[in-house]
Parts: sequence; structure tokens; C-alpha cells
Amino acid sequence: MARFSKNISRLYLVKISKWFNLVMPVVVLFYQDNGMGMHEIFVLKAIYSLAIVFLEIPSGWMADVWGRKKTLILGTILGSAGFLMYSFSYGFWAFVAAEIVLGAGHSFVSGADSAMLYESLKADRKSGSYVKHEGRITSAGNFAEAIAGITAGFLAAVSLRTPFYFQFAVAALAIPAAFTLTEPQIKATTHIHSVKKIVGDIKNTFLKETNLRVSILLSAVTGTATLTFAWLVQPYFKTIGLPVELFGLLWTVLNLSVGVSSAFAYRFEGRFSRRNEVLFIVILLALGYFSSGLLISREGLVFLLLFYIVRGLATPVFKNYINLYTPDEIRATILSVRNLIIRISFAVIGPLLGWMTDHVSLNTAFILAGGIYLIAALAVVSPWMKSVK
Repeated sequence: MARFSKNISRLYLVKISKWFNLVMPVVVLFYQDNGMGMHEIFVLKAIYSLAIVFLEIPSGWMADVWGRKKTLILGTILGSAGFLMYSFSYGFWAFVAAEIVLGAGHSFVSGADSAMLYESLKADRKSGSYVKHEGRITSAGNFAEAIAGITAGFLAAVSLRTPFYFQFAVAALAIPAAFTLTEPQIKATTHIHSVKKIVGDIKNTFLKETNLRVSILLSAVTGTATLTFAWLVQPYFKTIGLPVELFGLLWTVLNLSVGVSSAFAYRFEGRFSRRNEVLFIVILLALGYFSSGLLISREGLVFLLLFYIVRGLATPVFKNYINLYTPDEIRATILSVRNLIIRISFAVIGPLLGWMTDHVSLNTAFILAGGIYLIAALAVVSPWMKSVK
């Protein structure tokens, strides 16, 4: 058996413990029960994103220098601590403190997990199967979130705080998984311990490496779009008058759709030219936004489903573009740059869309977000379209 194959199962457990999210299907109701409107909810999530922003690059650099395993251990511990804090917190500012801890935990896991996966496969001479494994790990996470959606409904029936108690226990499962990972030896071509060197690499990426720059920005813009959409789903459910007990069920259906499409993303990737792959995903995600905004009704739920299916393809395929163009010794840092851009973008657009939802309409929020995504994505890939096939 390949030496690093055991890392795959550990990374599955890290992903599942992170995505077996008992909180997300009812969290908007939880916040509203604590006296918060959609604008305040998006502000809270913007603070979470800013916490990630401040640590995203340092955590990626630490993963490249200190080791992916050590940063994953720290990230899983902080992630568990954040849910423990939430379990006993009341009010906006207490939630802010918990979100900052959760943001720190997220930063130390994001980038390091994908880098660990890619380097483990590469050490076993199987890097060509990255999209397959990234898609399956993403799929496992989404299946976990789907199952959690059903469970969350039952737990929320006890109280809206009960899911947080159980979420702490689930998050803690990732800690032993991180401790038992085996770190692949990275053959760096240059000395990576210098912060100046890392800053120079990032600068060089955006000024000179066109393929890598476009890949990072495309993945980041799409990641922002899918993150934003997820926070508009529960207001959509509420607007069309769905009973609360159906929230978890529909959340499960949506995440199952992501899980299925992610699992088969490796079959989609490479079937078409890269140009057509990109345009297919970008246009369908934008249509998902526009259609959801134009038809807020029970019949319109099909457009939410369409968006989530395409989202399942986008994440592993666009992450693979980044890995193809990234040197081994700065892989975690570059993946962290992607996540940094997502969080900065969400911190800017999230509160605006929350205000739109509260004071204008949910329709407007969907259509505005879709327009922003379409324009940004096409602007990012337009120079690439002239040369890539």
C-alpha cells in the first residue's frame, strides 16, 4: 500500500467533521431568535471573513514552513473551541468573539488540507488523480452536510441552541484525524522560510504568472458567489413560506446535489476545452442567481438546485487549475491567497446584500449578486480566453 494513502481517509474525516454542519440549516433562525436582522447577520459573517483575512496568508505561510500537519492540528482545535464558545454565548458581541475563533480555525485548515492532499498524492505518484480525490472529499463533506440538515431539524425542535452543543462534539472528531496525518517530504527548489520571499512569490504570481493569476481569481470569484448564495437560501425558504421543519430537508437535498456533482467532477474536467469548461460553469452559476431572483416561489426551488449542482463541479475543477500552475513549496500559501480573496470579497458584498434583503427585496439581492459575479468572472477570464483552449 502507498505510504501516504492513509492521509486520504484522515482528510476525509477532517472534511466531514467540518461540513457535518448541524448549525447552518437553522442558523438564520437562531440569529433572528436572538434579535438580529439580515443586515446584522451579514455583518457578523463579514467579521468572520475579516478574521480569516488577517490570518489566511500567515496560516498558509506557516503550513509551508511549519508543516501542513501542525497547522491542521491547530486549526481543528480552534474550530472546536469556536463552537464550544457559541454554545454558551448570547448576543451580537459574544457571537463576534466566537466567530473570530472559528475564523482562525478555518484559516489554519483551509489551504493546508488541499496542499496535504495534493502533496500526498504526488509523493505516491498519483497527482493526476487530484481532481478525483478533491471532488470525492468535497462530495463527502456535502453528503455530511446533507445528513446534518435532517439531524439539525430534530435538534432544533429541542431548541435552536441544541445544534451548537452537538456541533462542538462533531468538530472535535477532526483533532485526532489531524494528529495521525503523515507529512510528505517537500523538495523545495528555493529557501521558503523568508517572509520576504513569500511576499515576493505572491507579487510575482499576480504580475507575471498569467495562468496562475487567472486560476486564483476565477476560483476566488466563484467561491465568493457560492458562499454568498448559501446565505440567501434560508431567507428564500422563509419568503416562500416553507414550514421550519422543511428547512433541514431541503438543505439536505441541495447538499446532496453538490455531493453527487462533486463526486463526478473528475469526469467533467477535461471532457471539453478549458475555455468551454469555464464558460459553462460561469454562465450557469449566473443563471442560477438571476432565475432565483426572478422567481421566488416554490417552483423556483429548481433554480436553487441547478446552482448547487454546478457549484459541485466548480470547486474541484477550479482548484485543480490552481494546483497545476503552483510550485510545491508555496502551494498552501497560494491556496490561502484564493481563500483570502473570497473572504475579503464576501466581507465587502455580504453586508450590502443583507441590507438589500432587509430594506429593498430578496429579489434585488439575488439579481445584484448574480450581476456582480458574472461581470467579475468574465473580467477575470477574458484575457485567458484569447490564449487558452
